[in-house]
Amino acid sequence: METSERKKLKVYPLKLKDEVAHLTKQLFYSLFDDVYDLEYKRDIKNSFCYISEVLGESQAEQLWSQFQNNFETIRYKLDLDATAFEKSDPACKSLDEVYLAYPGFHAIAIYRLSHELYKLKKYILARMMSEYAHSITGVDIHPGAAIGESFFIDHATGIVIGETTQIKDHVKIYQGVTLGGIQVKKELAEVKRHPTIKSNVTIYANATILGGDVVIGANSIIGANVCVTKSVPENSIVIHQSENNISTRK
Repeated sequence: METSERKKLKVYPLKLKDEVAHLTKQLFYSLFDDVYDLEYKRDIKNSFCYISEVLGESQAEQLWSQFQNNFETIRYKLDLDATAFEKSDPACKSLDEVYLAYPGFHAIAIYRLSHELYKLKKYILARMMSEYAHSITGVDIHPGAAIGESFFIDHATGIVIGETTQIKDHVKIYQGVTLGGIQVKKELAEVKRHPTIKSNVTIYANATILGGDVVIGANSIIGANVCVTKSVPENSIVIHQSENNISTRK
């Protein structure tokens, strides 16, 4: 391609992907670690403001102030999430293990940070943060999803939670679960496309729940490998009937 032709192409600041990844890590760490001094926290703010300005934000410091005001609430919710992990996973030996070694908890932490930016209508930065989490945990939670307290994700890998998903409190999700849309059309952008999961629901591995009108009632269990496209009443158990035939070897 000639130089003159290249000048006509729009330039995108793709190097920000690395800077957002670094910022996201530091934000996550700073929620939990008291050793970071004021200079370190100032560096986080400066990085946030720089990235915001590159993305077209004219009042980056004001945005940082609004964002930072949510950190205490985010930490409170994450402590509830961590406790849910400890109580739900028989392999978990301590809360320290959750904070330091569970990819599902890591994914939830970054979701809760990016969700606050989404509510402030900073969609690109919020999505870049969530895509960083996706790349390191295998969990794809859109920052627009609304997720309640004490959320538990076990094993993490392969989970997809769409933008208009609503998840209430004390929900447990296992690997490979998809909470998605039943149709993918641009004209549905402003429509609720993803399901609502009520409180105390457990969704086991590789289950798929599709559709904005679908509601999974409270206290229900969705079994492994189930595909749900209709609402489920509360206190239900939905299972997949296996076609496997098991016999004794001779």
